[in-house]
Amino acid sequence: MSGLMYPKPGKAKKKKKHGKSIMQDQTCKQCFLCMLLDSDYREKPVHDHHIFYGNGRRQISEAHGFKVNLCLRHHNAGKEAVHENKNYDRLLKRMCQQAYEMEHSHDEFMKIFHEDFL
Repeated sequence: MSGLMYPKPGKAKKKKKHGKSIMQDQTCKQCFLCMLLDSDYREKPVHDHHIFYGNGRRQISEAHGFKVNLCLRHHNAGKEAVHENKNYDRLLKRMCQQAYEMEHSHDEFMKIFHEDFL
């Protein structure tokens, strides 16, 4: 006999909102930084990178579409990885803020992060 005879009542998990990236079409598996820095538009294995991460910011990135595709080299392997290279990390944050502020106000961005990356 499978399953519980008397299942425990409980709340269903709230579905997370997954916003589309405001930076790129993520259906094409291209690395955002390879395209930007190396003019390499080939499709390759990529990771979903949340531009703002840590301290609850990953959920904010997910909800607002603050994410891009990154290859392993640019995501977390080596000196060129955004998790190791502060310049690339800041570059993505600046570009994301600029993209967001094309549709929203600077004040709206500041209400979300309380920090200006430009």
